[in-house]
Order: sequence, then C-alpha cells, then structure tokens
Amino acid sequence: MAQMTERIQTLFAKVPTAVLCTATADGMPNAVPVGAKKIIDAETILISDQFLNKTLANMQNNPRVAVTFWEGHEGYQLKGTVTIETSGPRFEQTARWIDDLSAKAGFPLKSKGAVIIKIEEIYAVAPGPGAGKKLA
Repeated sequence: MAQMTERIQTLFAKVPTAVLCTATADGMPNAVPVGAKKIIDAETILISDQFLNKTLANMQNNPRVAVTFWEGHEGYQLKGTVTIETSGPRFEQTARWIDDLSAKAGFPLKSKGAVIIKIEEIYAVAPGPGAGKKLA
C-alpha cells in the first residue's frame, strides 16, 4: 500500500470536493465530484455514498478507482481498490456523520454506504515537469 504524506493528507482534508473516477467492467470511464470524504489513515480514505448510481455499479463490477484533488497548482491522484460497507460499525459511524452534515446544511442527506479506498499508488497532478510523477 502507498501512504499519503502529512502534506497530502492536509490538502485532501482541506479541499471541499474531490473527483472520484471509476470505469465499467469494459472500461467506460465515469467521474463524479464527492464532498463527503475523510481520511481513515495514511493509506485509507472513506467516501460516503449519498448519490452514487453509475459510480456504485461501476465499483461493484470493477473495484479499481482513482481520486483526484487539487488546490491552485498543487494536486494529487490516489489510485486504489474499494470495498463498500453498508452495515457494521464503520457504516453506522458514517451514517451518523452524514446525518450531522445534513442537519448543519439544512439539506436532506442520507448515507447509503461507506466506500473504503485502500491507496495503492499516489501521483502528482500539478502542472509542470513533475506532472504525472509517481510519488508512492
């Protein structure tokens, strides 16, 4: 597994939205913005599923994903494999977290699942000569 540095973790937590990229089993790509995201540890992130439809179907058939995030001229892409939890302690904690976000936002949100991504590779996506460089 690849591990995020403190700087990568800080930026991931700071940016309001990341892009979750999936593909169908036959390779048709899909990319969606996600905001309900958090770090579990240096090699694992969690994304809550409130609205994922095509993305969820893609992950069920092809668990390989990429998550890209950036701010200004700094950005990273995390590649890994997902598991989807729809019961158990981590899902229950995620559901409570989303219920709290919903109450604060005044907008109805309900978590359908916790998408757990084990990070296998990390790349730089900032413009310049290091663009696309594998970092871990």
